[in-house]
Amino acid sequence: MIALLGSLLPLGAPALPLDEAGKYVAGAYIVFLVLLVVYLAIMAAKVQRIEKELRELASFAEHRSKGEQAEPERDEVSA
Repeated sequence: MIALLGSLLPLGAPALPLDEAGKYVAGAYIVFLVLLVVYLAIMAAKVQRIEKELRELASFAEHRSKGEQAEPERDEVSA
């Protein structure tokens, strides 16, 4: 039993001393948070664009249901 525990001890030991490993862990968290913020910014921009297009379509449908011939207001450059 003691031999088994002795053979598993190296598996539980850290590969780097804790003072050096802390820098890498902090760096990994920072990289993760930066990527998360970038992802959220991209998704927010997409949601805003989709909401704008939906408002334009709703306006177009409302004018059309009233019998008016209205062109939707769109930018010259479409994304």
